[in-house]
Amino acid sequence: MANIPPTQTCMNCHKLIGTENEKLLAVRESWASGKPIEWIRVHKLPDYVYFDHSVHLNAGVGCQSCHGNVAAMEVVQQKQPLSMGWCLECHRNPDMHLRPASEITNMKWTPPSDQADFAMRVKQEKGIDPPVDCSACHR
Repeated sequence: MANIPPTQTCMNCHKLIGTENEKLLAVRESWASGKPIEWIRVHKLPDYVYFDHSVHLNAGVGCQSCHGNVAAMEVVQQKQPLSMGWCLECHRNPDMHLRPASEITNMKWTPPSDQADFAMRVKQEKGIDPPVDCSACHR
């Protein structure tokens, strides 16, 4: 277990998801008090992997793409392998994972019929070109 201070990322989700859920009371109390929560890590990456949530969120990658539908989980579990191959597959073809910014935390969002057109536009507008070279993740 690790003592990790409450982050803005946690509260971005939990301001919207499970606001009445008693199991999330510790998250809300931690945010209000500034006292860290003792977490049990669920989504694990090796120490040598660099990962930045903000880059993915700014690109429009929804939480569900990597974490699964946590709103429907009684106990949060890792649903994707988070392996190098899995990440590279998404970096090479992120289109189905891109959403409007307003839908990033929406666990019920489904890609529209024109998702390919939307993804092409958003990649152009935001200059999205995910790196596939080693130094993108290995630092």
